[in-house]
Amino acid sequence: MKTLSVRAQNVLKELAVELTGEQPPKGTWSPSRELLLALTAERLVTARNCGPHTMREIIDWAQGCGVTIKPAIKAGGSLSEMWSGLIANGSAGALTSSEIVSALQRSIRRKSVRIPIAFQVILVKILLSSFE
Repeated sequence: MKTLSVRAQNVLKELAVELTGEQPPKGTWSPSRELLLALTAERLVTARNCGPHTMREIIDWAQGCGVTIKPAIKAGGSLSEMWSGLIANGSAGALTSSEIVSALQRSIRRKSVRIPIAFQVILVKILLSSFE
């Protein structure tokens, strides 16, 4: 099986400490199965130095080890495609909080300052319903 890049190993080393308390050694290292089972796409999205390419590499590597990490949202594509899909899901009442978080984090990572009004309306309705 192909080894992980240094960047992917470093991301997983940081997450190992946070998620499992494991202290990975310096240098080349392979994540434990326990760590792979504790990983979520949301955790990878928020990890330091873990961009889309590194996230895809880690997810593919975990898959090769028999652990499936479901992507939070469809990787790739434009932000407008992502927002359109989220608006459709939100209008249908099928939007999850992890999809919202992932979309906002992707938007931040891409330094986008535009969030469609339709999505803002859905987000306000969700926030108001959770506070009441």
